[in-house]
Amino acid sequence: MSADIQQLTPLLYPLAQRFYRQHQRGTKLSSQHQVWVGKQDHLIVSALCLQPTAHGHWLTSLLVAPQHRHQGQAAALLKHIRAIYSGPIWLFCAPELRTFYEQAGYLETLELPENLQGRLVRYQRHKRLIALVSAPSACVKQAMPSG
Repeated sequence: MSADIQQLTPLLYPLAQRFYRQHQRGTKLSSQHQVWVGKQDHLIVSALCLQPTAHGHWLTSLLVAPQHRHQGQAAALLKHIRAIYSGPIWLFCAPELRTFYEQAGYLETLELPENLQGRLVRYQRHKRLIALVSAPSACVKQAMPSG
């Protein structure tokens, strides 16, 4: 069953904050974030946070509730935001998630806005992360069927 995707207003951010806390994610939402959620039966089953940055957006958190994983929820959220936001969308992920994001149209990149480059360097002191970016042209290229 597919989730109903909607953007939350800042007044509803506590709902997303509770969703992240329930699943042991320390995501901190601020008024700078744009929060998108997938809902089923009026319950949040997935959430994604974007933060505007350097002529694009930084995807700071994507989470699907464990009982709703492997049903296309994360891919649906990524596809939805790609259709709405025209600039690049950067993210950092663990290397084991690279294939998932590549299937959604993200490509590894070494070119990051300065503020994200500094964050990546700091984060990499504690865990292995790679930087990926999705641009509209990359998304279209990835969406073509493979032969």
